Amino acid sequence: MNAMLVGADTLGNIPGVLESFGINIHKHLSGRNSSHQRKLDRLPAGTELLILFTDFLGHNVMKHFRQLANEENVRFIACRRSVCSLKQSLQCAGMAEQCASCPNACAGREQPLRRKH
Repeated sequence: MNAMLVGADTLGNIPGVLESFGINIHKHLSGRNSSHQRKLDRLPAGTELLILFTDFLGHNVMKHFRQLANEENVRFIACRRSVCSLKQSLQCAGMAEQCASCPNACAGREQPLRRKH
């Protein structure tokens, strides 16, 4: 899944958390620069999830990006820029972490494991 991130100057451990949920960072805007705030009239092509970091964005910027997501039927979540808050928001949105060590993990396989009857 490709995600666009809006907010936060630096991402720190966030790329690792997103990767554990099977999410790739498609584009990241800090949101501080005024050219980032209103210039986009649509989300980048291929964006499947919009993540807004609320502690780095003003209300008008958040409103603008939420409207873009709604217009293009893209899911969005809003959370603080912390690993715990991001994980909680992703889980509440129905996404689960992928565990490479689990016997049922399908990462890197062409087909999922099948049950024996």
